[in-house]
Amino acid sequence: MVLSKRWQPLWKLVPRLVYDDQGYQNIEYWKFSRFVDRSLILHEAPVDTLHFKLIQTSGAADIGIWITIAVKHCVRDLIIELDCSSSTTPVTLPRSLYTWCRMLVTLKLKSVILVDASSLPSFPTLKTLSLLSVKYPGDEFVKSLLFNCYVLQDLDVERCDNDNVTIFTVIVPSLKSLYLDEKSDEFKDGGFVIDAPLLEIFHIRDHITDCCVIENDMPKIVQAYVDASYYHPGKILCYITSVKRLFFCLKEVYPVDSVFHRLVHLTLCTCEKEWLKLLMYLLRNSPTLQALKLIQRHTSGDDRQSPRWNEPSSVPECVLSSLETLQWVRYEGTEEEKGVMEFILRSANCLKKATISSKATDPNKKLEMIKELSSSPRRSPTCQLIFD
Repeated sequence: MVLSKRWQPLWKLVPRLVYDDQGYQNIEYWKFSRFVDRSLILHEAPVDTLHFKLIQTSGAADIGIWITIAVKHCVRDLIIELDCSSSTTPVTLPRSLYTWCRMLVTLKLKSVILVDASSLPSFPTLKTLSLLSVKYPGDEFVKSLLFNCYVLQDLDVERCDNDNVTIFTVIVPSLKSLYLDEKSDEFKDGGFVIDAPLLEIFHIRDHITDCCVIENDMPKIVQAYVDASYYHPGKILCYITSVKRLFFCLKEVYPVDSVFHRLVHLTLCTCEKEWLKLLMYLLRNSPTLQALKLIQRHTSGDDRQSPRWNEPSSVPECVLSSLETLQWVRYEGTEEEKGVMEFILRSANCLKKATISSKATDPNKKLEMIKELSSSPRRSPTCQLIFD
């Protein structure tokens, strides 16, 4: 703008606007608010993305005005990200947001409160919705909000303490990716209900509530991440049998007769006491598995009962005919772990590489583990054993 006068009005034509009030403290906040007002009013071109990153909760009253102004600019992507860590004052978004959402393609909200409305309109163009640490009027509001998103494809939900929802219901026929994260600090009743037949990516992390109910089959699932403390996780397994890549960390196994014909990459957490039982179940029911990764993702309690290794009477089909890579992260060298490792090395026809990352800090213990595994017989002549 200093070098050329023709550059002076170019800021009025940029398609992406990000307003960040960091650095405007206390009495200076009015300068930031006035700047946003003036720049939005003077902006001349359509705005693709409008992003508010607000720390000062005094700006909450301004959001309604800014949204109204933004309507004139045909904004497609709206992001309202509030940081309330330094204040307990709730930030409530205006009801006008619902009406204006009918024009949006992307809506991302963080640390806000949504108010009730007598009837929610439909959102015919909304494809991406992110609700992080959001508080709602209640269960029915959430159910209605999501049900009215007719073309929604991506949904990201991070629940928080006192969000006023017991059962978080997701009934979205068009949904393709779903991320659910329960981040409350203490156990609470309730859980999730999901009905999304076109889902391709499913991610759930929940050690707080007690259930996740899936209403219908999800035959298009390609990738799933399930990290939960539910007592009957097998009820989830029944609905994701078409998965190709799977991460599992579960408290216990619920017996089901599901076969994962398309599963090629499996990551299993070994922090729960039933991990060994779940591993053998998945190996038996995944005939085309090619890559297996075992990892202790979470810290296990000191009172965790060690699983007992009993070598199966028959070798799973995938171990005989398709398993190519094995990776074990935080390997401890227990009798159970050594039994699993030796069984796979001795039985896998197609194994090309087995990588071991030891948890041991004692160099003598680590050397002993290396010697034990290096001397174990290997069925595959081309198998490369790597110690990381």
